[in-house]
Amino acid sequence: MTSDRLTGLVAILRGLTPDRAADVGEALVSAGLTTVEVPLNSPDPLQSITILREQLGARARVGAGTVLDPVSVVAAQEAGAQLIVCPNTDPDVVTEAVAAGLPVYPGVATVSEAFTAIRYGARAVKIFPADQVGAVAVRAWQAVLPPEVELVPVGGVGPAGFAEWVAAGASGFGIGSALFTPDAPVGQLQERAETIVAAWNAVSAQVRDVPGGR
Repeated sequence: MTSDRLTGLVAILRGLTPDRAADVGEALVSAGLTTVEVPLNSPDPLQSITILREQLGARARVGAGTVLDPVSVVAAQEAGAQLIVCPNTDPDVVTEAVAAGLPVYPGVATVSEAFTAIRYGARAVKIFPADQVGAVAVRAWQAVLPPEVELVPVGGVGPAGFAEWVAAGASGFGIGSALFTPDAPVGQLQERAETIVAAWNAVSAQVRDVPGGR
């Protein structure tokens, strides 16, 4: 198993509504998923973040995704968010999250964007969209990026690709529609989560060492 200091799997709950937040959170944690992200373009996302924090307590980390400006960083933290995830690299957002003491995952699609994110304080980058960037390219990035920086592919990555991405340097994955859809029954979500967690557990021992973790 990977160290609990590393990112591991992140459940992306795009479209989650507050009335489902508690039940969805319980199902995912029961399946072994202990980091969840509520994108801010979901209905009432801050309320869902608050509900998840209250429901899950220390059993899971709850983050805000699709964070596009510094004001949203502040609002997400006030709602209880414990990490910030972005689709892009905005230095102002990275700086605000770092100043707030929140782990931040800026979206990057090139090694130049990755270095920009690192320069402003990020210690992890969200490789997005991962299916377009590709594991071969990211393996080359790993040769030049600082070893303490985590690489977290998001977008088009599923269990079948975990091994290839881990070999390329990934220390976690963001899983969206392959796991969560707003209309899926809780039982179905838990079954999907269990399958994804099992696939991760099968490769997690091969995750590269990341000095200091997260």
